[in-house]
Amino acid sequence: MGAARPTQRGGRSMIELETPTRFWQTHRIVMAAIAAVVVLACILLLRWDWLPKYLPLIGEGIWRTLWLLVITSFLGFFMAIPLGLAQAAGPWYLAMPAKVFCTVIRGTPLLLQLWLLYFGLGSLFPQFPAIRQSELWPYLRQAWPYAIVALTFSFAGYEGEVMRGAFKGVPGGQLEAARAMGMPRFTILRRIWLPLAIQRALPTLGGETVLQLKATPLVATITVVDIYAVASRVRQDTFIVYEPLLLLAVVYMVITGVIVLAFRWFEHRVPSRVA
Repeated sequence: MGAARPTQRGGRSMIELETPTRFWQTHRIVMAAIAAVVVLACILLLRWDWLPKYLPLIGEGIWRTLWLLVITSFLGFFMAIPLGLAQAAGPWYLAMPAKVFCTVIRGTPLLLQLWLLYFGLGSLFPQFPAIRQSELWPYLRQAWPYAIVALTFSFAGYEGEVMRGAFKGVPGGQLEAARAMGMPRFTILRRIWLPLAIQRALPTLGGETVLQLKATPLVATITVVDIYAVASRVRQDTFIVYEPLLLLAVVYMVITGVIVLAFRWFEHRVPSRVA
């Protein structure tokens, strides 16, 4: 008897319809059961009596972590576009500073950059009466502006190199065809070159956003109270070690999962192949 051929149902074979079901029954159920056991053990065996007291502070820390992530990723990406474009197609007097910026940012630790801005530049501002008497002083005396600048520069430095490769990876034939049709340079950049470059950079952009989330705990070293600083405060006040760290891990895992799903959804909304 010959091998059975996969039957068609609604334009898809039975093998294609059954594979997700088998995957769910074998792998996901086992992983879900293990996760449920671990969660139940953590709830029953560990101490969580401190949680109601610190819950408002935890909410503030999560909110501060989220808006730091969103603002710095957004600003850093829009800095990365001209940085990548300058290195890919700009004249030397634009390409060289962009290359130096990306090299310095990628070659030095983020913690060092953060401390240079806050403890270095931030300590110089009070020495100038014009700055102390300006409307910017109420903001410059706080820590969060320096955190935003440091995280933004870090994201821009890494993503600038990604955009450089993405701009160079766009097929030259499409750009030549646009020039042959008489499109202005800015129109070519806006309608063809930039969209195709962003499309190529999307998978890496998602990974860089996750890494940006993991870099946000460093702002706790300059007194910015994010979710990591809240967990450290709970440990110092209650001498409970594992429970705050487990809660911190869960928070970061949830945010990371949301970022990954969001970028996967966005990648599916754009064409998967570039001519």
